[in-house]
Amino acid sequence: MDEDLPRPKDDVLAALLAQDLDRLSVGELDERIVALEAEVARTRVKRDGASKFRSAADSLFKHG
Repeated sequence: MDEDLPRPKDDVLAALLAQDLDRLSVGELDERIVALEAEVARTRVKRDGASKFRSAADSLFKHG
């Protein structure tokens, strides 16, 4: 049931930061780095899109 409740924003990040990296092999660490870099890229794309949308909305309402 708790799975249906909204999570605080930092739960996923806190869990990620709490993971024990000492147990991972070099290959697993490499995979983790690739996955994290992909997530950073995905997040940047989302942020840039949100920023462009906000700028367009601000421009529309300032001129309208």
